[in-house]
Amino acid sequence: MLKSIHHIAVICSNYKKSKQFYTEVLGLDIIREVYREHRDSYKLDLALNGHYLIELFSFPNPPKRTSRPESCGLRHLAFEVTNIEQEVSHLKKQGVKTEPIRVDEHTGKKFTFFADPDDLPIELYEG
Repeated sequence: MLKSIHHIAVICSNYKKSKQFYTEVLGLDIIREVYREHRDSYKLDLALNGHYLIELFSFPNPPKRTSRPESCGLRHLAFEVTNIEQEVSHLKKQGVKTEPIRVDEHTGKKFTFFADPDDLPIELYEG
């Protein structure tokens, strides 16, 4: 029986840029950073509020994965926030472009989307 999501793995094209984005812009905490010489690859374990959440990988020349238009596979990562306007303001100060804030027609909750450095869609959802 499934208990919870353990982690999400993300492969990036520019490790330094993505590390800065996930840690400094989004504010995730570094648990562990490992360089795997035999694979010429970094693995960065990241946490949110003390919970292991994302493994950020770098590999030499990873192939592009289509995100838009809507394609089959992982659609986006979603983070719950308390105040979406405050979070959007923070992102804009960091140079991150966000979509206009919308309201979920089923729940009445506010949400918006933006992209990581590799154009992976990320959603903020006000809980």
